[in-house]
Amino acid sequence: MVAERLAAVRRQVEEAIRKSGRSDSPRIVAVSKTHPVEAIAEAYAAGHRIFGENRLQELESKVPALPGDIEWHMVGALQSRKARAASQLAAVLHGVDRLKLVQRLDPTGAVVLVQVNIAREQQKAGAAVDAVAPLVEALVDATVNVVGLMEIPPLPDVEEDSRRWFSELRDLRDLLARDWPTVRELSMGMTDDYVVAIEEGATIIRVGRAIFGARSTKLP
Repeated sequence: MVAERLAAVRRQVEEAIRKSGRSDSPRIVAVSKTHPVEAIAEAYAAGHRIFGENRLQELESKVPALPGDIEWHMVGALQSRKARAASQLAAVLHGVDRLKLVQRLDPTGAVVLVQVNIAREQQKAGAAVDAVAPLVEALVDATVNVVGLMEIPPLPDVEEDSRRWFSELRDLRDLLARDWPTVRELSMGMTDDYVVAIEEGATIIRVGRAIFGARSTKLP
């Protein structure tokens, strides 16, 4: 079942690329949080190599149980005390959102995306828009490899609702890239809105439910 759902997502991504006239393809992070190793192995057998986890504990349990050529992404909010370990284990960190984390990261470890609270939602993590440039500057000064931005916009009623937030993040990325050319990635779009995210320039999409089904309530 996982392989079939993954194939359906790939087809939809290809169609979105075609319709938007893009020449490049976004990376699909298969968000496997709370799902068993067996489900990840099925996606791996279908040719997928990029997976995302939300919790360091879960990542630590899955990495040694699966093939070594998997590219692991940490897609959840980072706790300061776990930031260094996460940056040493994952290839990409999506949740860097405050200055306190800068000195906790291993500059020789994971590449970093700055999480932006683009819609200013009080209940969500993410740097305020006006705090993003100082955070990027601090990461660069600390020789942390910061490569782009990430967002989790408000849950849309319909997919089109997310377009304005994706467009705003793209504009912010373009502004920052004038001073920091390495800031080029856009991690945006999940199961409910990744087609619109692709149309607005996402270079990374994070898809969980559409690939793995409903999230398990049992955590390892």
